[in-house]
Amino acid sequence: MTTARTWAVALTGVDGHLVEVEADLSNQTPEFKIIGLPDKALGEAVQRVHNACKNAGLDLPRRRLTVNLSPASLPKQGSGFDLSIAVSTLAAGGSLSHDSIARTVHIGELGLDGRVRPVAGVLPAVFAAVRAGFERAVVPHANAAEARLVPGIEVRAATSLAEVAAWHGADVPVPDVEPVAGAAPATEPAAMLDLADVVGQEDAVEALVIAAAGGHHLLLSGPPGAGKTMLARRLPGILPPLTEEEALEVASIRSLVGDAVDSLDRIAPLEAPHHSASVAALVGGGSRVVRPGAIVRAHRGVLFLDEAAEFSRIALDALRQPLESGAIEVHRSGFIARFPARFQLILAMNPCPCGNYGVRGAECVCPSLAIRRYSDRLSGPLRDRIDIELHVARVAAARATSAERAETTTDQARQRVAAARGRAALRLRDTPWRLNGDVPGTWLRQGAHRLSAESRAPLDRALERGALTLRGYDRVLRLAWTLADLAGVDAPGRDQVGRALYLKKGSSA
Repeated sequence: MTTARTWAVALTGVDGHLVEVEADLSNQTPEFKIIGLPDKALGEAVQRVHNACKNAGLDLPRRRLTVNLSPASLPKQGSGFDLSIAVSTLAAGGSLSHDSIARTVHIGELGLDGRVRPVAGVLPAVFAAVRAGFERAVVPHANAAEARLVPGIEVRAATSLAEVAAWHGADVPVPDVEPVAGAAPATEPAAMLDLADVVGQEDAVEALVIAAAGGHHLLLSGPPGAGKTMLARRLPGILPPLTEEEALEVASIRSLVGDAVDSLDRIAPLEAPHHSASVAALVGGGSRVVRPGAIVRAHRGVLFLDEAAEFSRIALDALRQPLESGAIEVHRSGFIARFPARFQLILAMNPCPCGNYGVRGAECVCPSLAIRRYSDRLSGPLRDRIDIELHVARVAAARATSAERAETTTDQARQRVAAARGRAALRLRDTPWRLNGDVPGTWLRQGAHRLSAESRAPLDRALERGALTLRGYDRVLRLAWTLADLAGVDAPGRDQVGRALYLKKGSSA
């Protein structure tokens, strides 16, 4: 038989698609050609495979060799197809077992010396192989740890092409070579930041707990040095640990980015891009290979935008759709890359360009028009998607220099958050949602959990006089349910609704 086939995986976003790698020999002028919509990096696999086979002591047939990547309509990118192409071409020439390679998914880049080099995205690729029913995958030695995080599949760690060929029945000596190293491991995580370090910001700490309990978005405004950044960076510490499924989602995204993944991290991720970040840096993009942006890397965690008013308005408004849907789609010619992006958004901004507007004892030198323009950098539709807006004032010198510590510690806050989320999950057990921040407004306004007319009276009046949009109305309802869960009551009353309305709109409500 002059035709042999094996399998590889093409990634579009975090979705893996099985690709049949089919090699065929014909009695024509020797040539090596790859078809099936490969990109430039994949087209260069011809030379890598040729040199790797030669240096591994494996001879490619000296005939016309055509490799087809099917389905041909699916774009394929990157060098992760090298190993599957080499295996299928060697099997077409009779060097390897056809049955063995047909039952195996091969992922990896080949070096010219025949060693198997690591690639990004192995974890979601192996997930796709399991979903397709495969029981064996060959991956680069440096990617073996992350591939073995996927249950239900045999993972073989390949050091060289000769080693892979020997597994499939080739009579070839296997050299003892040094495996190619993968990405440098992430630095050791910093010590957990404690809320007890925050002095004199009781209202802000409570707002942080409320945001964590319900999965709500938060805007902190105030002068420089008030503690906005200090507060925001302590939010991941009070969030409950990720479940195994959530940790695998986060690890898959890290794998796509190219980070070293050897274990599941149960701590919610925190992404804090610089205010000079572009739209593509925030939401993802790229012309040839679509890369996940900051909102994707913050999936199941926190996206913190410090100095939010310094971001471009276009970049900030690009967050509006992901905040509603919990996902982002990047459209390119011929394909759509989909990424999960369910995150909590924390914005921090100064009241004006100089930061002193409204600060007692400080002089603001900004013209009134500049102050208004600065505030308007956050558009109305984006603000409408924020659940909590809170002004953070500077701490008095007497408290800042005292030895007192805050009343609320991270452990105490985490316990309150876990208890409130447990109540919400119990109430929502027969629905697809688990957090108040995810519940649709129509379910709260029209379903069995609709509040009494007396309880929602302040909210109805705010909607009638135009102080709230209907989206804002729904967000206040979600916030009120979170306040009820924190208080341990069965349903929000007038007090919870009034406080939620104040947190949403402040004194302007």
